[in-house]
Amino acid sequence: MLEASSYPVPRELPASCEEENTWIYNACCAVELSNKRPLEDGEDVASRKAAKVLEGHERQEKMEALHVHSIVHTDQPDNQYQADCLHALSIAQTNQLENHHQVDNQSDSSSLINQLGRDLSISCLLHCSRSDYGAIALLNKSFHSLVQSGQLYKLRREAGIVERWVYFSCNLLEWEAYDPIRRRWLHLPRIKSNECFMCSDKESLAVGTDLLVFGKGIESHVIYRYSILTNTWTSGMKMNTPRCLFGSSSLGEIAILAGGCDPRGNVLNSAELYNSETGMWVAIPNMNKARKMCSGLFMDGKFYVIGGIGAGNSKMLTCGEAYDLKTRTWHEIPDMLPAQNGGAVVTETPAAAGAPPLVAVVNNELYAADYAQKEVRKYDKKNNVWITLGRLPEQAVSMNGWGLAFRACGDRLIVIGGPRALGGGMIELHSWAPGDGPPKWDLLASKPSGSFVYNCAVMGC
Repeated sequence: MLEASSYPVPRELPASCEEENTWIYNACCAVELSNKRPLEDGEDVASRKAAKVLEGHERQEKMEALHVHSIVHTDQPDNQYQADCLHALSIAQTNQLENHHQVDNQSDSSSLINQLGRDLSISCLLHCSRSDYGAIALLNKSFHSLVQSGQLYKLRREAGIVERWVYFSCNLLEWEAYDPIRRRWLHLPRIKSNECFMCSDKESLAVGTDLLVFGKGIESHVIYRYSILTNTWTSGMKMNTPRCLFGSSSLGEIAILAGGCDPRGNVLNSAELYNSETGMWVAIPNMNKARKMCSGLFMDGKFYVIGGIGAGNSKMLTCGEAYDLKTRTWHEIPDMLPAQNGGAVVTETPAAAGAPPLVAVVNNELYAADYAQKEVRKYDKKNNVWITLGRLPEQAVSMNGWGLAFRACGDRLIVIGGPRALGGGMIELHSWAPGDGPPKWDLLASKPSGSFVYNCAVMGC
């Protein structure tokens, strides 16, 4: 028996998502059609076939109408492919109905949607929303195995199909996810840990189908891994060099962690790469400068580290460094740190006064949030300068940058935060697609919650 609780399936389906759910409807129809019923008393094969042909014509008309509807009303980048798959589904259903009496009662579950075969079935499933994969896994053991294996997500990545969800924590050990496409909230299972981990500094990172949360246990640093394939938390992963307060970022199934502090408080210049498909950590060459409380990002196929505090120094480093994955070399970029407080970079910033730089990359362009002036800036790569674009959402407050999330989500910037109040607060998600002109923030969602964002990560798969 497959348990519905094994997957994070939202309970309510908004009316605005009905078009997306046609994929699940058609998949279920195809599976249902594969269940054969015996002839009833007085019913011969000819009459059964005639009735099925008529039924097939009616279903064909409905499917063709749905085919046209999907082309007209869907603005997803793969809507033509979706329409073709819908048309293929309608043909497969009609052919199956016309030849229903010739098919053996034993169906091949390995083909998933029997009328399409396994390869075409998977091709169709790739274009379903990953919100529906939990429901798909409940159809039968073959679907369950396919979803839990992670094969669908690997094939989606190879095909360039990406849905990005925002994961964040406003309460210690509790995480939520938000699907900006369907505008749904999802509660993750609570992390079961000790008080030491709960109160320690924590970093988070989404890579592949995993959400990683780094912190300190009673005796050593620990990593908790949440898998969207099983909707569970596990622990026990080990880095080559345990660290905290590092800079990190992910690109598909890989992630790079750089700098930070070791368990003895030493500031590190080491870095390592994590591959979520193999679960392996691989050391990469050291940075030119040791730094902690820095920020990491991928841009133009390279990994960058910005800001941070150096070894034996209480001032913010103004330089950045870029790591070329092809040549496996670092090069330093002077004065890359974005200006704060509306002016030039302040080099006398106390060590623990402010949060690491709030930076995000959209379409290979780097943006930063000035939490003091509540402004958004863009990095001019050619001239190595920052240009002020406009304002952050007014309700997005922070404590020296702590408690505010500034992330990239596809082609949009996301700001997560909210106004604070005694006894509670409000969490708000704002988004803006950078283009010409100043930022115009759209309120994606809001709800009563703790308004201090401890950790945030965006998972695209």
